[in-house]
Amino acid sequence: MIEIKKLHKKFGKNQVLKGVDLEFFEKGIFAILGPNGSGKTTLIKALLGMVVPDKGDLSVGGTSIIKDWRYRDQIDYLPQIANFPANLTVKELISMIKDLRNRAGEDKRLIALFKLEPFLSKKLSNLSGGTKQKVNLVLTLMFDSPIIILDEPTTGLDPIALIHLKELTKEEKAKGKIILITSHIMSFVEEMADEIVFLLEGKVYFKGNIEALKIQTDESNFEHAIANLLTQEDA
Repeated sequence: MIEIKKLHKKFGKNQVLKGVDLEFFEKGIFAILGPNGSGKTTLIKALLGMVVPDKGDLSVGGTSIIKDWRYRDQIDYLPQIANFPANLTVKELISMIKDLRNRAGEDKRLIALFKLEPFLSKKLSNLSGGTKQKVNLVLTLMFDSPIIILDEPTTGLDPIALIHLKELTKEEKAKGKIILITSHIMSFVEEMADEIVFLLEGKVYFKGNIEALKIQTDESNFEHAIANLLTQEDA
């Protein structure tokens, strides 16, 4: 369970979050959408404890996470850009992450699924962007935490790897997990998300399922419905 109450965050004169209220009580896949500068990244960083809110509260599992780091063990996080140590091999990186989290990750199945065996002894600096993203997914999904945050997870993935990502995400949902996704690929969002949260200028502009969004905007196409939200705001 994730509960966000009246969350505010300001950087200098820029008010990034303006009283965000959100609740994720049940298992499901929730897409957090919005244009650049809408507050998506700041919201995620606040959930991860990387940004301290100016006002408001965040709770995970019914316990406030403000100034408390222990909850982070309940979250698996896929960053949008994975800045791996260049001189480590894939195998060394996986081992290091297990040691840091002090948990035995289930990595073997994922390595086989993404066909990473030939790359295990290669240095991360020598890998393509798509292969790095597969390693990134292994590091994220090899632990069994109740909350998963996937920031632009489709980046660089080939069609087969994308199918595996979708299947794995649905498997994690079936286990009863809360999965938060950010993505600019609307077809991926439409296929995967149970609900969407649309942020605009630091506020929640819409929260609900895609069908409700289409009804509200009087659009039959999901991408057009998202565009309609932006048009309404501009108006």
